[in-house]
Amino acid sequence: MPVTQSQPNADPALLTRAHVLPLAIFMAFMLLLQFLGGLIEWKHPDAPWWRQDPAQFIYPIQTVVSSILLFRYWRFYTFAWSWRWGLLGVVFGAVGIACWLLPTTLYDAWGFTGKTTGWMRMLGVAARSDGFNPGLFDNPLAYALSLGMRFFRATVVVALAEELFWRGFLMRFVCDWEGDYWRQPFGRASWLTYLIVTGLFIFSHDSMDWAAAWVYGSLTYLLCVLSKSLGACVMMHATANFLMGLYIIAYGKFGLW
Repeated sequence: MPVTQSQPNADPALLTRAHVLPLAIFMAFMLLLQFLGGLIEWKHPDAPWWRQDPAQFIYPIQTVVSSILLFRYWRFYTFAWSWRWGLLGVVFGAVGIACWLLPTTLYDAWGFTGKTTGWMRMLGVAARSDGFNPGLFDNPLAYALSLGMRFFRATVVVALAEELFWRGFLMRFVCDWEGDYWRQPFGRASWLTYLIVTGLFIFSHDSMDWAAAWVYGSLTYLLCVLSKSLGACVMMHATANFLMGLYIIAYGKFGLW
């Protein structure tokens, strides 16, 4: 069983930068996509691929830059890997993403068409078909590269950057923001950390994903405080995103991306 982790001997400012910067830069690219995408996007069959969907070139750049940052700061991360908790993370990831995908699955099972409104939309009961689609490319190699980069982004970069921030940094920071929060043990449980970290995780997603994000965020928090293993949380996130990617490709639910 992994021991509770803290890193009191490392430079606190450097530890903070290592855990926060990868996700901060990742999110900066999302803001860039929102502003730049609206300027150059052109939904027309004759438009070049990069104008039909600007995410097709911004996401790969975002992935490479974030990967470089994660590699640069790798020595400052303590994952406390464990087979036992890693496998439980896989189980938690499968359960969590099943809850996330249930509403749009019910949308199809109930035979809905068009847009939903009210409580159904708030719970995510929607088609979720319009979004990042590697099928934009007719060339098999271009399709494979687009899809492969999207999976790498979701299962490796997002899983690492988000868990390093939410669980590795923010939970500690909430415990002792006026002191040396890096001396706080990883996975220390309190209602305050649950409410703040899970709440911010929920509101970082689209409103129709809030209910699913609450369930998923609560499961991740539970795994974190039980396992004391950042690696288990990363495994959970990677598993969830990988399974969601398979679901998206199988059922055309590109709006989940």
